[in-house]
Amino acid sequence: MKPASPGTERLLLDAGIWHESKDSESAWVEACRSLVLDTDQAVGTSTLALYEIANTLGARDGRAAEAVDICRLIGERCGSAIVAPDPMLMHSALSIAAEHGLTAYDASYVAAARREGWTLVSLDIKDLVSKGLAITPDAAV
Repeated sequence: MKPASPGTERLLLDAGIWHESKDSESAWVEACRSLVLDTDQAVGTSTLALYEIANTLGARDGRAAEAVDICRLIGERCGSAIVAPDPMLMHSALSIAAEHGLTAYDASYVAAARREGWTLVSLDIKDLVSKGLAITPDAAV
């Protein structure tokens, strides 16, 4: 894949975006697929997305090959723009979780996006988008 255009704002895509980009029955499939496949758009994610994809698709749904394909796509598409947890990120995530009533998982996406100066894109309307912590995929394309 070619790198994104210089000066393009980077978007942090949570696991739901990657997952829904492959779900032809999802109402969000077109917007998610556009974000995942448009190499002119700079994207990143959290290592948490890899675990969430492996857990939901691979372990829970028994679709290991599909989970591996999505994880491979994440690696190819994001390259070095995959944010790993560290103590300071977890400290920020816990503060965000307490302030907004979130899980540490959701708050870690918010913390990573804030630290990197990226915009978080999520389908978690109730916990992230409605609180102004993320935007929906259709708002990002």
